[in-house]
Amino acid sequence: MSRPWRLRHKLAFGLALVVVSVGLLLGGSLLGLTASSDTMETIGRKNDEMQLLVLLKDEIWKVMQPPVADGTENDGRSQSQREVEHVEKQLKEVRGLLDACRETYLFLNGERLDPDGGEYERGQLDAIEKCYADTEAAFRRATRAGVLDSARLSVFQHDDFRRAHARLLQLSRDLYAELREDVKRSSETAKAYHQRTRYITGTATGLALIIVVTLLYYFRVWVFQPIKALQAGVHRVHIGNFDQPIRLDSKDELEELANEFNAMTARLRDIYKSLAQQVNERTRQLVRSERLVSVGFLAAGVAHEINNPLASIAFCSEALERRLHDLLARNPDDAETITKYLKMIQQEAFRCKLITQKLLDFSRTGGKREPVELSGLIADVFEVAHHLPNARGKQLVFQPTAQATALVSGPDIKSVVLNLVVNALDSMADGGSLTAALTVRGEAAEMTFADTGCGMAADVLENIFEPFFTRNRTGTGTGLGLSISHQIVDQHGGTIHAASGGPGKGSTFVVRIPLRAPAGREPRAVAPHPEPALAGRAA
Repeated sequence: MSRPWRLRHKLAFGLALVVVSVGLLLGGSLLGLTASSDTMETIGRKNDEMQLLVLLKDEIWKVMQPPVADGTENDGRSQSQREVEHVEKQLKEVRGLLDACRETYLFLNGERLDPDGGEYERGQLDAIEKCYADTEAAFRRATRAGVLDSARLSVFQHDDFRRAHARLLQLSRDLYAELREDVKRSSETAKAYHQRTRYITGTATGLALIIVVTLLYYFRVWVFQPIKALQAGVHRVHIGNFDQPIRLDSKDELEELANEFNAMTARLRDIYKSLAQQVNERTRQLVRSERLVSVGFLAAGVAHEINNPLASIAFCSEALERRLHDLLARNPDDAETITKYLKMIQQEAFRCKLITQKLLDFSRTGGKREPVELSGLIADVFEVAHHLPNARGKQLVFQPTAQATALVSGPDIKSVVLNLVVNALDSMADGGSLTAALTVRGEAAEMTFADTGCGMAADVLENIFEPFFTRNRTGTGTGLGLSISHQIVDQHGGTIHAASGGPGKGSTFVVRIPLRAPAGREPRAVAPHPEPALAGRAA
């Protein structure tokens, strides 16, 4: 079985392919540029050499042409003398051009720019220079003293000189024709180089494209897809899904990373489950404790209210006991008083029963969710709150602007409302007022509780719903009431929001409860979840 590639090996292989593709493209381009540059330079030098040869041919041809009249014909010189001077001048021009052609040839041969190596040109230049020497020698013989004058011949009529000049002119023309052929061959070579460069560059480009496509494919398989799978796995863990591991089969470091991440996720899932169980158990214990504190607090507040009706019952009973012996016999008119007292006894007894019944309602655990009229629920809580000791000297106002029936657990929502009311009472001094309102906004009922109490600072508002956080004005409370109220509202798919203008400016709590069960939260029997205790007001 072959050894699997590590990620670094894959990246190194991809880098090597990139280098190869870039090298192919660069090599093809440089080869084409070099060939084109050399060819263009050769053609340029050949053109320069051809221009020199054109000038050379013209100057050689002018050697045998009579001198042009320049206004010096009457200076005392003879026609023969002027012809000799003309030929000498032209031969010097030819000599200079021959030297220039030789230098150009040496440059082309030294730079290896001549297509055929310069063999023919060297031979032709040597022949031209030899013929030039012969022509110059023939001219010197023709101009020896007395030859021209005695013969009365023109230098242009000297046979040796004429033959040497004609041969020199022909050699220059032959060299010019050969240079034209060189330029033609250079052009053909340039075309061949260009065609070859196109083939090389096209092949290199095709190979580079194949390499790039291959790299994209393997990088997608080797790198992009594994990283995408890792990212998706991390996101699942982020949203709390610990049950779907990351599956990779890349046989490299990314697969090892995925395996380690899966192992970490499994351990985290076990720890989370264990912690959740412990938290749920502790929460149930705290809620039970808060329930007992809540019931005890209500019982203490209601006890005084129950004593007053019982005192009336006792007083009326004693009065009836004194009168019953002889009242009916001696004074039949007292029958009306007896009837009045009996009715009072019945009314006060029913009042005690009602108070006790409401106290029992608050001591019940959370029950099945069912349609509950929230206006009546808030009114019941306010009626009970009137009997609390900390409600004396304070005003409780309930202003419903709509009738709202929501699918909720009645005892749980009562606990939330009672907790907000008691906290508001604790935060207010005598003369304070708590105003509650009920409205319907869209698909939710909105309960607002605004008090004129001590208010809250910004840092308190940030932590108001945290467990065990309390700033109760009375110095009591456990800091669990608002936290558990927040939990109850959240279980019903609603929200609870606290606001305050600052210390001494009162506080406002807004509770939004959906009128229908939210999607995914069908009405069900709520697990035993006692209402929160009357926790301290965080203010």
